[in-house]
Amino acid sequence: MSAIPQRSFNDVRDALLSKREIAFLDVREEDPHAQRHPLFAANLPLSKIELDAFTKLPRKSVPIVLLDDGEGLAERAARRFEALGYTDVTLLEGGLKGWERAGGEVFRDVNVPSKAFGEFVEAKQHTPALSAEAVDALLKSGEDVVVLDARRYDEYQTMNIPGSISVPGAELVLRARALAPDPKTRVIVNCAGRTRSIIGTQSLVNAGIPNPVAALRNGTIGWLLAGQSLAHGSARQFAADDGLANTESRQSARAVADRAGVKRTTFADAQHWAEDTTRTTYRFDVRTPAEYEHAHAAGFQGAPGGQLVQETEMFAPVRGARVVLFDDDGVRANMTASWLAQMNIDVYVIDDATSVVLTEQGPWRGAKPQPAPTPAITAKDLATLLDDPASQTIVLDFTASANHVKGHIPGAWWTVRSRLALDLPALPDAKQYVVTCGSSALAAFAGPDVAALTSKPVLLLEGGTAAWAAAGLPLAKGETHLASPRIDRYRRPYEGTDAPHEAMNAYLEWEYGLVAQLERDGTHGFFVI
Repeated sequence: MSAIPQRSFNDVRDALLSKREIAFLDVREEDPHAQRHPLFAANLPLSKIELDAFTKLPRKSVPIVLLDDGEGLAERAARRFEALGYTDVTLLEGGLKGWERAGGEVFRDVNVPSKAFGEFVEAKQHTPALSAEAVDALLKSGEDVVVLDARRYDEYQTMNIPGSISVPGAELVLRARALAPDPKTRVIVNCAGRTRSIIGTQSLVNAGIPNPVAALRNGTIGWLLAGQSLAHGSARQFAADDGLANTESRQSARAVADRAGVKRTTFADAQHWAEDTTRTTYRFDVRTPAEYEHAHAAGFQGAPGGQLVQETEMFAPVRGARVVLFDDDGVRANMTASWLAQMNIDVYVIDDATSVVLTEQGPWRGAKPQPAPTPAITAKDLATLLDDPASQTIVLDFTASANHVKGHIPGAWWTVRSRLALDLPALPDAKQYVVTCGSSALAAFAGPDVAALTSKPVLLLEGGTAAWAAAGLPLAKGETHLASPRIDRYRRPYEGTDAPHEAMNAYLEWEYGLVAQLERDGTHGFFVI
């Protein structure tokens, strides 16, 4: 088998600086990725390449550069990409250590380009902010204040500022005038930490909202560190028609987009670009998930605008690609595009949007390769099999570790697909294996791996663990039967309701240092309007 070509630190850096297309990918699991990685190295774990590659890397000839930290994952990933038909696959010379030896800056955490951009915006724009203590005093004084939570609705429901309303990022400029019609009403924008409250607040400022606006400094982290209580399970949301008829919001959003250098396009051009084999084009629908699932245009992935700005490298990992945005209101796409443009992304908004093109329903269903066939077993037949100890059947669960903890088939072992060779030998002897995950989508690709490593029969659970639960069969809970370490997800210091204060303070200190890191790295090309 021929050696996989390598690309040097200087070559990758030159591509980033010149805006030549590059898919710079860290193929480790999310937790090791979050410990240290180059700024624009997007995380695409080896374990999930088949599930995500065709959506995240829609052009087969895109230049791909893979890195790991010496574990051998990058070479395995390269072979997998080649098997999927990608034609320009290389390894980063020396991996992560080679990047560091060459003087490359490394960053901690996830979604770092977006978080660093938020800090850059605040530093340049001096985005107005109020402390948790000041906001709490305003609320208790009975002053005319509305608090808008810019996170996803599920994050808001986990914990929120008491009395706040869920208005995810891209909805803010569209909805704020309806939610605070009196220009004297003070508007406070919050998220869990800093990025989405900074971007949300600055969006309202840029769009000329007449109300006094401020970010809640340090978000719910700052609120907790100030000793104040959060609400849980809240359900206050904007009304579906809030702001839709507001001409002023549309005009101001378009003006902001124009100032940022956002380009205009049509559905026909976007379709033509999607078929172009010489350049990557992403097409995103930035409306709410409910609107997207009700009706959307074929080929457009759902990417709520606030999250697209917050997790840009996860939605569009090809740096230098073209990004096309759609909405049906003239506000959300323009505001989202204004931020992507300032992040040095070539971004377009579709101008001839009509409901005629909204021909698809349901969630995004990205193209995937066909897995090698694995014999199937139903949930009821598996239950019968597991009742017989003589069958020596071991169930391997490839779902997210958090899902395994919430509920798994009793006795099932949770494992990371890329670690099978390391972790399978430590499990009890088996005559056969059954593979599953939430839906069995990932397990379908893992099954042949297990068969190749063990030379034992392998069965695929039809419908995955969801089918097991739907059949009324029991589920076990908790961190039991973990064959692999829980490295598939990095625990954010701001998530959940039990984060230690030390972790929250450390996270804030890290965010404050991102602007200096950006300067040392020097590849970002960010600007503000």
